[in-house]
Amino acid sequence: MQSKMRGNAYRTTVVCVDACKDGELLGRLYNPYLENGEIFRSLMQFFLKMEDLLDSMEFPQSFTAARAFTAPSAQRAAVPPDPEPQEGKCGTFAVRVIFRQNASWQGSVTWLEGGREESFRSALELVLLMDSALNGTKSDLQKRDSSSASCGA
Repeated sequence: MQSKMRGNAYRTTVVCVDACKDGELLGRLYNPYLENGEIFRSLMQFFLKMEDLLDSMEFPQSFTAARAFTAPSAQRAAVPPDPEPQEGKCGTFAVRVIFRQNASWQGSVTWLEGGREESFRSALELVLLMDSALNGTKSDLQKRDSSSASCGA
């Protein structure tokens, strides 16, 4: 069971951004460890929910976490994916946190609509990469649908 928890499916969290206006994000997080998607209504909620998810999975383990040789706490069983579509109205990102060092996250983010992957060295850099994708798609989204004005700055 423990090896499954640390498998590739659990390393990737899908971040669906449904609205981004004046720097405020609104969206959902999906990970097989979660029973349902988690809604976030601000950038701070995004950070806190991601950190809680990483802490509850104990993977990757925080660099500042106390380590022990004792067995880890009981892990939840895998749950089937949520039937709700895992696609954001403004953008969809696959975030893979590989390390949690220096009180931040390091890993890679894939912008699913743009088909591009970039590495990030901090949570701030992750958000800046996501912001550049969202702002870069603003004009394209506005051409397709005028109701998407809530996407981008």
